[in-house]
Amino acid sequence: MSQKTAIVVGGGIAGIQAAIDLANMGIKVYLIERKPSIGGRMAQLDKTFPTNDCAMCILAPKMIECANHENITLLTYSELLEVKGKPGNYRARILKKARYVDEDKCVGCGDCAQVCPVKVPDDFNGGLGKRGAIYKYFPQAVPSTYVLTRKDRAPCTLTCPAAIHVQGYIQLIGQEKYTEAIQLIMKHLPLPGVLGRVCPHPCEAKCRRKDVDEPVMIRDLKRFAADRVDLNKLPRPEIKERKERVAVVGSGPAGLTAAYYLRLKGYQVTVFEALAVLGGMLRVGIPDYRLPPEVLDKEIDHILSLGIEVQTSKRLGPDFGLDDLKGDGYGAIFLGTGAHVGLKLRVPGENELQGIRDAIEFLRAVNLGERRIPGKRVVVIGGGNVAIDVARTALRLGSEEVSIVYRRSREEMPAYPEEIEDALEEGIQIRYLTSPVRFLGNKGKVTGCECIVNQLGEPDSSGRRRPVPIEGSEYVIPCDTIIPAIGQKPDLGWAGDLSGLERSRQGNLVVNPDTMQTSLPDVFAAGDLVTGPATVIDAVASGRRAGESIHRYLNGEDPEVYAKELSSKRHTGRDWREIEEDIERKGRAPMPKGPARERTVSFEEVSAGLREGDAFSEVQRCLNCGLCSECYQCVEVCKAKAVNFHQRDEVISVEAGAVILATGFDLYDVSPLMEYGWGKMKNVLTSMQFERMLSASGPTEGHLVRPSDHMEPKRLAFIQCVGSRDVRHKRYCSAVCCMHSTKQAILAREHVPGIRSTIFYMDMRASGKGFQEYVRRAKDQYEVEYIRSRPGRITEEETNKNLLIHFEDTVKREYRVAEYDMIVLAQALVPSHNNMAVASALGVELDEFGFVVAPGEPADPFVTTREGIFGCGFCQSPMDVPDAVLRASAAAAKVAEKLASLP
Repeated sequence: MSQKTAIVVGGGIAGIQAAIDLANMGIKVYLIERKPSIGGRMAQLDKTFPTNDCAMCILAPKMIECANHENITLLTYSELLEVKGKPGNYRARILKKARYVDEDKCVGCGDCAQVCPVKVPDDFNGGLGKRGAIYKYFPQAVPSTYVLTRKDRAPCTLTCPAAIHVQGYIQLIGQEKYTEAIQLIMKHLPLPGVLGRVCPHPCEAKCRRKDVDEPVMIRDLKRFAADRVDLNKLPRPEIKERKERVAVVGSGPAGLTAAYYLRLKGYQVTVFEALAVLGGMLRVGIPDYRLPPEVLDKEIDHILSLGIEVQTSKRLGPDFGLDDLKGDGYGAIFLGTGAHVGLKLRVPGENELQGIRDAIEFLRAVNLGERRIPGKRVVVIGGGNVAIDVARTALRLGSEEVSIVYRRSREEMPAYPEEIEDALEEGIQIRYLTSPVRFLGNKGKVTGCECIVNQLGEPDSSGRRRPVPIEGSEYVIPCDTIIPAIGQKPDLGWAGDLSGLERSRQGNLVVNPDTMQTSLPDVFAAGDLVTGPATVIDAVASGRRAGESIHRYLNGEDPEVYAKELSSKRHTGRDWREIEEDIERKGRAPMPKGPARERTVSFEEVSAGLREGDAFSEVQRCLNCGLCSECYQCVEVCKAKAVNFHQRDEVISVEAGAVILATGFDLYDVSPLMEYGWGKMKNVLTSMQFERMLSASGPTEGHLVRPSDHMEPKRLAFIQCVGSRDVRHKRYCSAVCCMHSTKQAILAREHVPGIRSTIFYMDMRASGKGFQEYVRRAKDQYEVEYIRSRPGRITEEETNKNLLIHFEDTVKREYRVAEYDMIVLAQALVPSHNNMAVASALGVELDEFGFVVAPGEPADPFVTTREGIFGCGFCQSPMDVPDAVLRASAAAAKVAEKLASLP
C-alpha cells in the first residue's frame, strides 16, 4: 500500500503543485506543513511578476483543490520527525502540534479572535500588524481553522502558589472586563479583594518585566478589579447537590477556601470557628488599615451565600472532637485551625513583669474592638510582618514612641519592603542589629529593654548571616510596653493523645504535601496548622488542594493518583515570548497614599488603590510571556465548542513509497546589519513588510503609508542584495530580488500616484522570460530610477524621520547622499530553517548554505543523496515562483516513475 503513497514536506506553491499532480495520478499524498495553513510565502505576496496578477487569485484555487482532493491528506501545523525504511516502504513519524482548536468543529467565524485580549506582532504581516493569541494565519487560510498559540505558562503564574492565571486577569482588566477578571481569579481563590491587599506577591519577583524596568503591579491590579465588582451580582453557579457532609474546622483563608470549592462540588459543608466571628488570622491578625473588615465581610458573605452552614464560638477540643464530627455523619474533616500561639523570647523578666504582651494576642484584641493605648513607649521585638503590624497599630492607638528591635540588618528583614517603608514614614524607629538580652522593671512593671548590638557572621540554615553579639555593647531602651513578635505556632492541645494523627517536632500536623491528607485517611489539614506561620496565598493554595483531595476521597479515589497528577503538571517553564528589544522603558505606576501624619490617627486603609489610568498603564506593561493568557474568553464565545485547552501534541505514523521535499525559504534576518537601521528606524522596511503593506488584506489594508507618521511617502528607495551576494553573509544570489523590487516600485506608483521610486542595485539580473521588458516598462511608464551603487549606511533626520542613504555611485564614481521618505530592503532569501531538521530526519545532505544537495545536477536535478527522496523549489536553490511550480511538477513525475518501477 505504501508504494502508492507519497509524502510531500512543505505546503508552499511547490509542495501544493507536487501534491496535486501526484494525487491526480492516483497516488495518495500526505502534505506536511509546519505553519497553520498551506500557501507558503506566495500567500504573503500581493502581486506576482511579470504579469502583476493577484497572487492569491492564483494560489487560492490550488489551496482549495489541495484541501478537497480525495487523495490528499493535509497535515498542517505539523513537522516531520523521522523517516525510516527504503524506497517503496518508508515509515514516517510526524509531530502534529496541538492547535487547541478542533478542526472538525471550527467554522472560522472569528468570534474567538475578537475577544482575545492579547495582541502580539503578526509574523505573517512582517510584524507590522497585530494578531491575537488565537488567530487565523491569514484570511484565505486553508484549512480555515483558527489556532491558539501557547507557550509555557508565564513565570507569574508558575510562581503563584495558587496558580492564578495572572496574565489572563491582567489582560481582561485592560479590556475593562472586571467581572470576567474576577471570575477568572476565583477559579483558584475565593478572596480576590483580600489577596489584592495582603498577598506578598511572589509573582512580581519573577515578573520578566523587571528585566526591562520594574515588575508589573500584579497584586494591585487584582485589587483594582475586585474593588469594581459586586460579588452579589456574579452569575450564581449551578451546584449539583450531594448528600455527603464535610466538616471544616477553622475559618481562616485555608478553611474558607476548602469550604468554597467543596460547596461548588455540591457537598454539604459546615464551618466550625472558635471565635465569634469568621476569618481567622485574616480577621484578627491583620490590622484594619491593611485589610478593611468590610472587604473581608463582603467576600466571606459571598462564600457563605452558596449554602455553607456556620457554627461560631465552637472550639475543637473543649466543645467537640474529631470522633464527635464523625459520629455526626461527616464523611471527611478538614482542619485549618491556624497558628495562634505566640513564641516566647526566653529572656529574663519575660514572664515576671507586667506590660509584656504577646503580639498575636495584642492584634486579636485590637481587631475585635479593644482600642486602648498599649503604652506611651512601646518596644516591638521581631523583623517580620507581624512586628511591623504591631508597631503601626500601637502608633494608631496613641503610643507616643514606638521602636522595633531586630537582630539582623534591613537586608535580612523578612517583612515586606513596602511595609517597612510605610512604618519608617510614619515615624517608627527600627533598631537594626540589636537583640534583647533582659527586660527591666520596677515594682513588677516593665521599665526598659536591655539590648546588645550584633554584627553579622556566617550564614545560618535560613541562608541569612547569623547575628553575633558584640561584647560590651549593651544599652537600655526605656519603655513601658514590650511586645515580642518573633513567630507563632499551632495550638494542638485539642489533639491530646489522639492516636494515629502524626505531628512534627515543631508541633505542626504532618500531611502529604500534595493531597494534604493526614495520617488519618478521612482527616485533611492545610494552612499554618501544617506549615507554621506562612502567607495567606500559601494557605489558600493548600486549602484548595485539600478540597480537591477530599472530593476524590469521598468519591472512592486514591488521593495518591491526584498527587501524581499534580507532580506531572509541575514544570519550571522557560519557553516564553521574547522580550522586544525596542520596548519602551516605563516604571511602575504610583500607589496613592495619604500623608504619613494623617494615616497614623485612624485605622482607615492606607493604600487608596490604583487609579484607572494607572491601572491601564500597568496592563500595557505586561509582556504576555505565555502568549495565550488563559483568560478563556475564546472558550466562552465559541458557539461551536471548538476551543479545547486539553488538546496535546501527538505523533502519528504513516507509510509511503517516496518523499518530496518542498520546504521553501525563510527571510534573512537583517537586524544585525546595523548600517541599514532596520528595527531602529521606523521607516526602514524589509521587502516582505512592504509587500504586506501593499496587500488589501495587510495591516494597512493596502494603503501605502510611513510607519512613523502614517503619511503617504513621496520618495521611495529600494536597496538590493541586503545580505546576499556578500562574502560576510550569503555569497549566493537570491534570484528574485531584482524583479521583486521592480514589481514593488510599479505597485507603489499605482497605490500613490506621483511617488518617485529609486532602486539601488549592484547589477540587474533580469534574465527570465519577459523580465528585461518588465524593467524597461518600470523605467518608461512608472519613472522608476535605477542607480548602480554601493549603499554604505542609512541615517535618520531627527525632525521629520526622513532617511538619508549614503552611497557610492559606481557609474559616476562619486560619493553621494540622497533623502527618501521610506526605504525598502530587498533582504536575502535563505533555505528554510526547517531544512536542517528535515535533512536529519530524512538522512539527506545539505550544502554549505543549507540547500538540499542534488547530486544529479544538471541532468537530474530532483534526486537527493538518499534514494526515493526528491527535491523541488527553493529548498534546492534560489528560484522564482514559475520555476518552483515547473520543478514541482517534474519532481512529482519522478516520484510516479519511481513508484511505478518498484516491484
